[in-house]
Amino acid sequence: MTPTTERAYRAPPSVPFASRLKKSLFASPLDCFITILCAVLFTTIIYAVVDWAFLSSIWSEEDEALCRESSGACWSVIDARHRIIFFGLFPYEEHWRSTLACIVMIITIAASCLPALWSATRLGLLWVSGFGIFYMLMHGGVFGMTVITPERWGGLALTIFIFAAVSLLGMPLSVVLALGRRSKLPVIAKLFGLFIDFFRSLPLLTILFTAAIITPFVLPGWLQGDKLYRVIVGFAIFFACYQAENIRAGMQAIPPGQDEAGLTLGLNYWQRVTRILLPQAFRNSLPSIVNQFVITFKETSIVTIVGFFEILASGSAAYGTGKWTVHYIEVYVFIGVIYFLFVFSLSRYGAYLENKLRVGHD
Repeated sequence: MTPTTERAYRAPPSVPFASRLKKSLFASPLDCFITILCAVLFTTIIYAVVDWAFLSSIWSEEDEALCRESSGACWSVIDARHRIIFFGLFPYEEHWRSTLACIVMIITIAASCLPALWSATRLGLLWVSGFGIFYMLMHGGVFGMTVITPERWGGLALTIFIFAAVSLLGMPLSVVLALGRRSKLPVIAKLFGLFIDFFRSLPLLTILFTAAIITPFVLPGWLQGDKLYRVIVGFAIFFACYQAENIRAGMQAIPPGQDEAGLTLGLNYWQRVTRILLPQAFRNSLPSIVNQFVITFKETSIVTIVGFFEILASGSAAYGTGKWTVHYIEVYVFIGVIYFLFVFSLSRYGAYLENKLRVGHD
């Protein structure tokens, strides 16, 4: 490389942070005014929130009477009613089972993020075993535990159960739907495409309402099952149809030559799908796949419309009686924090995978 070429490829000198800050925020008198005004407003808002949530707040149930005089949050309602928010209608003496079930499911979700378990067999075994333990603890009937039917489940445990069940059923179904829509047989491709487009065109609430209320009128008694399971199946189909389109988009980004190369090497259809197409499809569509999981977790709150006592409905019950009716803001803020922790964790893990797999980078 010639000296001229070396100078052409030489990286520009780094600009000190203070200089970049001054150029960005204080380049002119108007910029200075806007920067100072925004800083004052931001500081005022932050102080007001911190003062309301922490400095002037009341935390103990015994100090509930002080909430009438305090200008801060009354977290006494959380101290007094947190069991309803977390466990809903689950029997009080069996709350340990619901707590342990949630811990098992959270550990299962966290363990599935480990690269060492990223294979269909290992992830399948992990989720089936974790979900099986979760269901066993919630339902009972074994090891001396009393049977607690699904209509008595509620709170955070029911939200996690619905999310985990929809994910466990929906992801394998989404792969099948994506492969079916890409079939080289026109009849199969059109039938799968019609199925996907039909469910994607319906609002989720319509599907849940149909599964909970309408389905028992058209199915024989032995095939109806519990209302919760029908809702989960409908939810899983809706999830799978959206996820199938994400996976199909990832497959379309793969050059056709790779599949042809696998065929040349003598790989059969399933070997090409599992070793060439699906790994790259998941990598290509990773952001949208993670985003669909985030959306699904938030949409679990819709099941309250069809009569389930998930965490949002449990929160409404927590402040809906007696002296706690005026403290609904604190309850919804607390539930919002729970949703934020789950959603933020999923989104940050998705961002981590994008950087690790270099998705979207040159």
